[in-house]
Amino acid sequence: MAGHSKWANIKHRKGRQDAARGKVFTKIARQLTVAAKEGGSDPEYNAGLKTAIEKAKAANMPNDNIKRAIQKGAGGADGVNYEEIRYEGYGPNGVAVIVECLTDNKNRTVADIKYYFDKNGGNLGTTGSVAFMFDRKGILLVDREDFGMDEEEMMMIALEAGAEDFEASDEFFEITTDPNDFSTVRDALSKENIPFVKAELTYIPQMQTSIPEDAYKNMNRMLDMMEDNDDIQNVYHNWDMPEVE
Repeated sequence: MAGHSKWANIKHRKGRQDAARGKVFTKIARQLTVAAKEGGSDPEYNAGLKTAIEKAKAANMPNDNIKRAIQKGAGGADGVNYEEIRYEGYGPNGVAVIVECLTDNKNRTVADIKYYFDKNGGNLGTTGSVAFMFDRKGILLVDREDFGMDEEEMMMIALEAGAEDFEASDEFFEITTDPNDFSTVRDALSKENIPFVKAELTYIPQMQTSIPEDAYKNMNRMLDMMEDNDDIQNVYHNWDMPEVE
């Protein structure tokens, strides 16, 4: 079935997460804390927390770290109130960018994001300025080496669970869902003891945008700056990134 084979490149460049694992854990811990604070510490009754836990496990976050972050949220997060904010803008050569944040200081965060755009030849836009170029979807990524199931068998399990789309590559099975069906499909696959490399809601661009090679440096630098900011949880874009060898 037709799918979104470039999804792994849309959000994360190869090796980038491993090099910044501490940053990744910090961001996931904040997500766990906020989810537990808002919906309680039991993932069976808190879909947001369950998704955050899946993300933490996929990133190999230690169980003690996960528990501490959840307990912090269940205990009130020490009076820290995080706000979920989404920013939109254009990177170099008109690349559409969506930035999802969890911040305790909106003024600091928006100033940082505006600087990242401006510094690299882009500009911060208004709400809705680029979101229409993306589709909100659930993505479940399964490593073929971690789970040696036959492609057809995996596809049938995914589609029967309610998945919209399925794609197989040499490395991964990639399952796409409607956002409203994400939890149902994830839970059905989990019951089959299928491990996930990724299990989260994301934004998938409807079309990719190519940029000249002389703009790669600015685009990569902007993404690096955003990834290094603890307030920024996720960055999505429609850059047709060159393959990484």
